[in-house]
Amino acid sequence: MEMDDKYNMNRKGFIKNIVLSGTGLMMPRLVRGKGTVISREPFVMKYSPNFDIFSHAAPKDPVGQIKWGYDHGFWAWEDTWLRRKPVAEQERISKTIHQLGMDFGQFVGTASFKEVTFAGRNKDMRAKVLQEIRESVEVAKRMNTKFVHNVLGLADYHLPWDFQMANAIELLKRVAEIYEPHGITMVMESMNQRSQPGLFLYNIPQAYAMAKAVDSPSVKVLFDIFHVQKQEGNLTDTMDYAWDEIGYFQVGNVPGRNEPGIGEIDFKFLFQHIYDKGYRGFLGLEHGVSVKSVAGDLAAVKAYRNVDPGQM
Repeated sequence: MEMDDKYNMNRKGFIKNIVLSGTGLMMPRLVRGKGTVISREPFVMKYSPNFDIFSHAAPKDPVGQIKWGYDHGFWAWEDTWLRRKPVAEQERISKTIHQLGMDFGQFVGTASFKEVTFAGRNKDMRAKVLQEIRESVEVAKRMNTKFVHNVLGLADYHLPWDFQMANAIELLKRVAEIYEPHGITMVMESMNQRSQPGLFLYNIPQAYAMAKAVDSPSVKVLFDIFHVQKQEGNLTDTMDYAWDEIGYFQVGNVPGRNEPGIGEIDFKFLFQHIYDKGYRGFLGLEHGVSVKSVAGDLAAVKAYRNVDPGQM
């Protein structure tokens, strides 16, 4: 995957300004919200918080949260349920992201955790999915993002598995036809069956097979580290085999779905592996913080400092 040139140019310019100003990166500095931070240097990897992840230290206002994240080195952001926000709020968020020189990642375009959508043959349901896909194009343009996360709904236990796969692939091809002219990539996330029982898409090999069958740059795999570890384990080998179809990563430790360092996953090794393979895209912070306090939020930020691949 290609280097994100804008992100790296912004990062280098930031470091240059720090050096010229003589302030140094190790001096504690007051930031928006609560607490202090040792370093404002942007992370090497494009870690992308969701709103309210740092709910104790960051301001309550969404724009304030983005600025707090920026002050702590997070130069990217995402919002899974962005479409639930009014258009005016979306525009306000997008303006802030643009003014700070940050990047915006995924939001959900279509999702159902109660209905059969991609796996079935109900014409009205499939038409509804395609309408929501068309609407997500306008949201993506508003946010200046190229990634839309679409959930594939429930499995249809009235149908043999291969029929469900054929139905999903056919609908994914129609989704690709909508997204391709706009350069948008849909990413589909496999979710573990213990946390989300009954869903159609539950492992990376299944997602990989569908992406291969669709054969479009507009349909890729979202590799959610938390879900893959809970459902399959074997993170590195699974990632390597599916690498050519992975378009996005999300982060969460196991157990507990919290920050790196609180759980069984060796994120320092994993992030270095992802970096060494050439990935420079988003890694969404889709998890909680283990200690519910200002100090806990700052410790979670420090946890990412500890596992970031390091200086370029």
